[in-house]
Amino acid sequence: MITVTRLNGSAFAVNPDLLERIHENPDTTLVMVDGSTYIVTESLAEVVSAIAAYRARVISMALTANAAVGD
Repeated sequence: MITVTRLNGSAFAVNPDLLERIHENPDTTLVMVDGSTYIVTESLAEVVSAIAAYRARVISMALTANAAVGD
């Protein structure tokens, strides 16, 4: 999950695997695969960076778990 901020300042988490696309025109809008949309304060670049960091953490955790099991 990545954490983003609504325009009213409240934070919420989004599963990046369910993101279909991200628009920045001028507000950043997250469009989910189910069609729901969220307008957030983060820029497109910040959201993409958060997704990349999330995916890197998932891969790192998987590699660490495999090493602990002896694979």
